[in-house]
Amino acid sequence: MTEGVFARGTGHEQVVYCHDQASGLKAIIGIYSTALGPALGGTRFHPYATESDALDDVLALSKGMAYKNALAGLDLGGGKAVIIGDPKTLKSEALLRAYGRFVQSLGGRYITACDVGTYVQDMDVVARESQYVTGRSPEDGGAGDSSVLTAFGVFQGMRASAEHVWGSPDLAGKRVGVAGVGKVGHILVGHLVEAGAQVTITDVYAPAIARTLEVYPSVQVASDVDTLLRAELDVFAPCALGGVLNDETVPVLGARIVCGAANNQLAHAGIDKQLADRGVLYAPDYLVNAGGVIQVDDERHGFDFDRAKRKTTAIYDTTKAVFALADTDGVPPATAADRLAERRMAEVGRLRSIMTG
Repeated sequence: MTEGVFARGTGHEQVVYCHDQASGLKAIIGIYSTALGPALGGTRFHPYATESDALDDVLALSKGMAYKNALAGLDLGGGKAVIIGDPKTLKSEALLRAYGRFVQSLGGRYITACDVGTYVQDMDVVARESQYVTGRSPEDGGAGDSSVLTAFGVFQGMRASAEHVWGSPDLAGKRVGVAGVGKVGHILVGHLVEAGAQVTITDVYAPAIARTLEVYPSVQVASDVDTLLRAELDVFAPCALGGVLNDETVPVLGARIVCGAANNQLAHAGIDKQLADRGVLYAPDYLVNAGGVIQVDDERHGFDFDRAKRKTTAIYDTTKAVFALADTDGVPPATAADRLAERRMAEVGRLRSIMTG
């Protein structure tokens, strides 16, 4: 860990810089907590403008994973990794295998999986150098793409949010805006259309919109995220990169509920209170998007889709519990979710001090 990371006061257990000049690998692995078990979190492959931007992202994402895994009831800590560069041009077998060796060098403190810019086939390659890899393809003994259960979990969180606001989890006729129809957003649209919702989508990647329209021709298209944010919606579902809820967007947000798959949707602390003050119910991102990590954790024990889906269905009840605690304590849902996660990390993590032999 570098002195600069210590100066940030992030509370992370470990931050590892990984560099292999021959393959072009520049990566950072962040381990926030191993209180509940090994730190599990995906590998993001992204062309960050600066190394500092990459570090900020991995620090925020790894902390978020610790809270996500705790709230999902998993015996896992929180970690994350970022590979700096454009995956379209830099990704190679040599780079992925070099990265796998760095993951292996941590001896199981960190377990990796897919994230933005990486796919199950990439994890198959990483796994040729490390045993601490999940999210692999079925052909390689894994569970496959975790987007399916991620989207299903977000849908359950959205149903719980609807019940809290309108007294029923039924989304039929509700106007839902989905920002980002990539791996997760595209599947979420399917759940919403099947539920009878009126769906509007947007994405910076035109082929993603075209693919969604081909499968779900009834959906509408907004020109950009700003337009979708300002639209008269019942639910806004951010499913791309984080930070979409900020000082500029919250005052113009047209939705009554925010519930989506993107990580770190709140640009900074205090945005959750701004949402609450405007009467907008925010379903904490790391709570509702935990279906993917539930799947990759289940893979470690011999994957069973039905079992993993049952665990993911519990996101509905956990979301309701978070809203109930928020109402009881008089705090925004994000604060209530943090309290539940921190309570579990403290109470269950403490048990590791009891020696078993």
